[in-house]
Amino acid sequence: MVQVNVNPEGGVPKDSVPSAYITAYGVDGDLQRDFLAHGGPFRAVSLYALERIQALQAEGHPIGPGSTGENLTVAGLAWDQLQPGDRLEIGPEVQLELTSFADPCATIIDSFVGWDVSRISEWLHPGWSRLYARVLQEGTVSPGDAIIWHPHRPSA
Repeated sequence: MVQVNVNPEGGVPKDSVPSAYITAYGVDGDLQRDFLAHGGPFRAVSLYALERIQALQAEGHPIGPGSTGENLTVAGLAWDQLQPGDRLEIGPEVQLELTSFADPCATIIDSFVGWDVSRISEWLHPGWSRLYARVLQEGTVSPGDAIIWHPHRPSA
């Protein structure tokens, strides 16, 4: 875990905090402005990879951790291999299940050159999207927490 991000007023950017409690409905201290597109039990937490953010910065985009609305900025995962159904253990308490790719929206235009939010569209650029997750086990997360990835293996 690299960074925990919240915005108590909703929207972006989300600012770094030293830790946060993750509940079944989201991250304590973070407000969602649009409940039709964000939040709820199947989009309680949003995640993005530091490696993707750094690669986008190298392309010239003014993106940074939290600027596209992710609650958890993570590193060291095979981001292009993560899929809905995969599970993540974060620190000693939190367990998440990835539920969907996060569609980019106009709210995050300031993070992209030419306002091209489609740069992180899963459909146009597979492996570059943010991800949503539902909370299987609540708890506190902090930067430096270990993350263990459990890929989903559907039964035959």
